[in-house]
Amino acid sequence: MKAKVYITPKAGILDPQGLTIERSLPALGFEGVSNVRVGKYIELELPDGDAAGEAVDQMCHKLLANPIIEDFEFELVTE
Repeated sequence: MKAKVYITPKAGILDPQGLTIERSLPALGFEGVSNVRVGKYIELELPDGDAAGEAVDQMCHKLLANPIIEDFEFELVTE
């Protein structure tokens, strides 16, 4: 089983990388783009089981994300 974890800054938290990208896009001909947020994407291989979702949630809370300033979501994929 694979977990795909998406981590982004919470709304209202300054995102300097996103702001830099947002300001640079018009110079490259991409007008009208706004609210750019830069985050992290993490893939994890997990053993199959009913507790996989709870395990990933705990990993995010304890290590992968900073729940004070970041939001996260994940999806479990069986391949």
